[in-house]
Amino acid sequence: MPFVNQWMLWALLSAVFAAMTAIFAKIGIRGVDSDLATLLRTAIIMIVLVCFVVMTGKWQNPLELSGKTWFFLALSGIATGVSWVCYFRALQAGPASQVAPIDKLSLVLVAVFAFAFLGERPSLREWTGISMVAGGVLLLAFKR
Repeated sequence: MPFVNQWMLWALLSAVFAAMTAIFAKIGIRGVDSDLATLLRTAIIMIVLVCFVVMTGKWQNPLELSGKTWFFLALSGIATGVSWVCYFRALQAGPASQVAPIDKLSLVLVAVFAFAFLGERPSLREWTGISMVAGGVLLLAFKR
């Protein structure tokens, strides 16, 4: 795919696997507490990532990372954990076809946060797309 940048390919794969995550999780949490399911999923993710990092030769001593890196990775990990707990609780209580679109409101929030905190400046065209995503989320989430 010469017209697709490498980051686009990874982003598309991320979307595919995120979609599969929602479906597999919805099936997997039947009859299981959502917090326990999140813990088990996280443990499996750890095993997979350790194998991936070691097998690809990307392991490095984490103690050599800067304090700033550790701080922001810790914040990211905390945010991820809280997000997953909330997501699994939502999946357990509601339909995946409505939970997932609301979860994807994160697309809009990333753009807003990137503008506010990272100095990113989306164009009018990009803000229009972001607004359309927000509208799409609302249409999908509230099916009445």
